[in-house]
Amino acid sequence: MKVMAINGSPRKTWNTATLLTKALEGAASQGAETELVHLYDLDYKGCHSCFACKLRGGSSYGRCAIDDDLKPLLQKIETVDALILGSPIYFGAVSAQMRAFLERLMFQYLVYDEKRTSVRPKDLPTAIVYTMNITQEGAQARNYPLTLGAMEDAIRRCLSNSEVRTLYATDTCQFEDYAKYEVTAFDAAHKQRRRTEQLPLDGQRAYEMGAQLAKTAR
Repeated sequence: MKVMAINGSPRKTWNTATLLTKALEGAASQGAETELVHLYDLDYKGCHSCFACKLRGGSSYGRCAIDDDLKPLLQKIETVDALILGSPIYFGAVSAQMRAFLERLMFQYLVYDEKRTSVRPKDLPTAIVYTMNITQEGAQARNYPLTLGAMEDAIRRCLSNSEVRTLYATDTCQFEDYAKYEVTAFDAAHKQRRRTEQLPLDGQRAYEMGAQLAKTAR
């Protein structure tokens, strides 16, 4: 059993990557072979709208035809049994790199028939870790479950029939030293407490999510 995590943050050692690592540890506890991929290491763009993946009888039917750094990753994803996505929330949405990746991953499988079926090779149980500076109350007030849920619905339709598990890590710490930046809107001491006290709790939730995802993928 293989479980892959995709880091949609430009930072490799901060909140999103930390929680993805914990999620993979949870998957490994169930016997999974794991891998963490950093999208910002790759050179690629979003969907080109070439429709080669939908050309009847075409050599790329059901597969993205773009030949760039993302192509080997898309091919490798077809060999894994579960997928864990992770992204910071920028202006109410996942990062640009994560969005472009999801366009390429999902659109290749989507069929423009009446039922919007999918030609994915197999069901791919999926989970998402969201990290954000905003509080839990703020996320609710801005309808994040609804707006982010639209992408989750697309993932469910294109990649898997099962529910997409989600983890919200809110009110996160952004910097080691808040005094170096123009960020007087935030209480630096509070943010540091969130990193030392809340992040480990979020890590435990991520661990449990990874373990449950691996059980589903068996």
